[in-house]
Amino acid sequence: MKSMKSQPFLSILSVASLLALSGCTSMKVKMGWKVYLAKTPITSIAVNLPQGPAIGPGEKSPLVVVVTQPDGKVLQTEGKGEGKVMWKDLKLTASVVAVNGKGVVTLPKDPRVSDGKVGHITVTVPSHPDLSASLDIPLRYDLKYVANFSGRRGSDGMNGSDGTDGTSGSMGSTDPTNPSPGGNGTNGSDGGNGGDGGDGGDAPPVQVRVTLKAEKHPLLQVSVSATGQQKFYLVDTEGGSLTVNADGGAGGQGGRGGRGGRGGPGGMGTPSGNSGRDGSDGRSGSDGRPGKGGSIAVTYDPQVKMYLALIHLSNSGGPRPVFKEEAVAPLW
Repeated sequence: MKSMKSQPFLSILSVASLLALSGCTSMKVKMGWKVYLAKTPITSIAVNLPQGPAIGPGEKSPLVVVVTQPDGKVLQTEGKGEGKVMWKDLKLTASVVAVNGKGVVTLPKDPRVSDGKVGHITVTVPSHPDLSASLDIPLRYDLKYVANFSGRRGSDGMNGSDGTDGTSGSMGSTDPTNPSPGGNGTNGSDGGNGGDGGDGGDAPPVQVRVTLKAEKHPLLQVSVSATGQQKFYLVDTEGGSLTVNADGGAGGQGGRGGRGGRGGPGGMGTPSGNSGRDGSDGRSGSDGRPGKGGSIAVTYDPQVKMYLALIHLSNSGGPRPVFKEEAVAPLW
């Protein structure tokens, strides 16, 4: 017969075993935390985007799939839905947008992929081929975009090493009948100097081209080019904006000087020894110099003039941005 004292230990052991097995799908199903759709009667299926109906370039948004059983009981997917339905029991297909195996929808950053289109998701249940659900996902462009071509930040200097403390002097004697002097403590060593921070990098010249795409909400087509890279943006004139950064990189921080070592105390005796000298603290390194801002040239179509306030430019340490008005053809 098991003693009463062993029962709490066995209970704790059982809980620990369950926790260790919690990553196992079959155990989750046995515990009622998950379900196998292949073994679950289903009458209908639906899908939604709980964080909002629309998605913008570069954004992510989780899906939630809802299945209804014959008795009216509703089950939701794991993840954002915090439910029992596992994503691996569903098949997801997408157009324009992309969706991963955990039900997270993404839209590519390049608006040329999505301009004028609507995202679409279809969900099917391989174990219930007669059931499916689909969702159209509107695309939005009223985002606060940032095109960053700023120079790199300088590297921080290394901290100086601390000096070592001096050793204590040897003990003498304070016996009046047999006095002897204490030994002198040794000097502490000097701390090492901190390294200088690296200089920030210069930003490259940046070219910006802007034209108007007439829509119910007019959209700006924007191209930003620098250092062989070209990025495209589609900006809704009602709520959207684009910030172009071509700032010089910040200088790196100078390293801290090392602390000087403490002098060793003199040994006791008659007379007592002298304490060693403290080492000098090391010099802190100098901060690096900031880099130079890059030049920014903006060429815009005459129709864009009334929307130029949506284009924000920053190139601290560089020349004043230049604006040029001329006809700009559609960028894609």
